[in-house]
Amino acid sequence: MNNPQTLKITLNDNSYPIIIDANRFNLEALTNVVSKRKIMLVSNTTVAPLYLKQVVALFPENKVFSCVLEDGEVHKNINSWQHILDQLAAHQFNRSDLLVSLGGGVICDMTGFAAASWMRGIDFIQMPTTLLSQIDASVGGKTGINHPQGKNLIGAFHQPKAVIINVDTLNTLPAREFNAGIGEAIKYGGINQPDFFGWLSEHVESIKQRDPLILQELIAQCCQFKADIVEQDEKEQGVRALLNLGHTFGHAIETITDYQYLHGEAVGLGMVMAAELSQQLGHCDSDIRKMLENLLQAFDLPIKLDADVTSDGMLQLMKADKKVINNQHRLILMKGLGAAFIAEDIKDSEITAALKCCLTHT
Repeated sequence: MNNPQTLKITLNDNSYPIIIDANRFNLEALTNVVSKRKIMLVSNTTVAPLYLKQVVALFPENKVFSCVLEDGEVHKNINSWQHILDQLAAHQFNRSDLLVSLGGGVICDMTGFAAASWMRGIDFIQMPTTLLSQIDASVGGKTGINHPQGKNLIGAFHQPKAVIINVDTLNTLPAREFNAGIGEAIKYGGINQPDFFGWLSEHVESIKQRDPLILQELIAQCCQFKADIVEQDEKEQGVRALLNLGHTFGHAIETITDYQYLHGEAVGLGMVMAAELSQQLGHCDSDIRKMLENLLQAFDLPIKLDADVTSDGMLQLMKADKKVINNQHRLILMKGLGAAFIAEDIKDSEITAALKCCLTHT
């Protein structure tokens, strides 16, 4: 097995390492970060029985507390966030103490938001245990919770002190959750990495078989792709918006179906919708949608929205998206595979026309 890989996100005041290890949570480089601090481990009812005891043992010199939440996107809400804060208060955590996430994207986002909120900001470490969280949610400092009117409408930018990835945790991930992570990986190919799109296509079987060397390479590549963009635009004032390819559609899908679709599944469907809109507006040809659908299907990801969803319902949710500016849609579209761009001033009628080509009910 390869030696641990260390990448780095270099930001003005918030630089930190991403440490990727084959079969352990590697904290060797973080002695100064964790020394003499109280620690609150935040996990969920699925991940905690698998890894909580193992992770607690990594902090023999610390006083460690745990906060175990219910699993699932439906619990990424103000009540769960409040529960984390209640635990921090009960154990008298202050600005010198530390939070640690242990779980998937939901836990990463909520732990980060609790860290951003408590005493106006304390340190935290991400220990992502799903493919989606390892290649996306844990990296870049976006934190938050959902609101009934939409996904991630409440949150803050708050960078972690480190991201610690143990590739071996993917062996306990159900197939559907694992495949959903690939939806986010495909996104990078659609944004600006056409060669990576080809790499994914060439390694479908070894990825699905969870070859550890291939997975470590996949994770490292995706983390580097995201780091390169975040370093240019930490707080999404420009180019970082490209990372939202498929997400405005995808978030609407998640909300309107009450999270029947996993995030990576919804993002994959959102990319299909973005490709359809791009083609209808004349930015690319129909082959882009077909290429995306073929790769999504290769990883057993949906390419049709199997729900009683209308284009009008989707459009109303998209209008509440965080990226809307002055009531104008701001979407990530494609001029080709690996040629994403920020599109503005898109008409409701144009979005509706594209949605009608992608939805069973219009």
